[in-house]
Amino acid sequence: MRDFLRIGIAAGLLAVAPAAYGADASGTWKGAFDFEGSNVALTFHLTIAGGAMTGTVEGLPTTPAEIHDGKVDGDTMTFWVTTDYKGQSYKLAYMGRISAAGDQIAFTFGTADRTWTAQLTAAKSVEAAPAAAPTAAPAAIDVTGTWKGAFDLNGSSMPLTFHLMSAPDGAVTGTMEGSAPMPAEIHDGKLDGDTITFLLTTDYGGQTYKLVFKGKIAAGQIDLTFGTEDGSWSGQLTVERQQTADSRQ
Repeated sequence: MRDFLRIGIAAGLLAVAPAAYGADASGTWKGAFDFEGSNVALTFHLTIAGGAMTGTVEGLPTTPAEIHDGKVDGDTMTFWVTTDYKGQSYKLAYMGRISAAGDQIAFTFGTADRTWTAQLTAAKSVEAAPAAAPTAAPAAIDVTGTWKGAFDLNGSSMPLTFHLMSAPDGAVTGTMEGSAPMPAEIHDGKLDGDTITFLLTTDYGGQTYKLVFKGKIAAGQIDLTFGTEDGSWSGQLTVERQQTADSRQ
């Protein structure tokens, strides 16, 4: 019986809403009350229309329990529910007052004969907004083709030619041709929006160097910054896309 009474208390608290705020009381309310050291949680689903209130209470021994004779008068709400407990049926009456802010309901409730009463405050549950549909990632820029440019090395113009191929997933492969007798193969090439990164190794002065490239892609050109891994040397160049016979037709 005690468990039944504590559940009824919570139900009453959630249902109370003033007529002035009746429309605001529609929705889901959640709260809990203490009964001899135990925390009892209840959920109320309320609908207000023209001063009348309907809905259900979840958490009672009989759940959900239907609300009966629900009424809103000013800032006061009343209703009753029935539920079974240990083979007996009980009627619990509720009276509550909704706060001016419309976010809480203070209830006094208990058995219909008032031999047992209690109090509880319930808060309105804010429904989570539906998750936004994931937006499709923008398609990677296609850099497939031949790109040519030159950079300054100790006062000399050094031409470079890049043969690039990009995949739909943003991976970039290809080669770079310059003063070295053999083209250098591009490794770890990636596209991220309008940014391209890759690395390659090349020989200079009898030594092998790993060069790291990063560039910004614009219409028909790529502005590249590149240099050794340790940052001891760096350079810049702009390469332009070369038109093929097919693109000129």
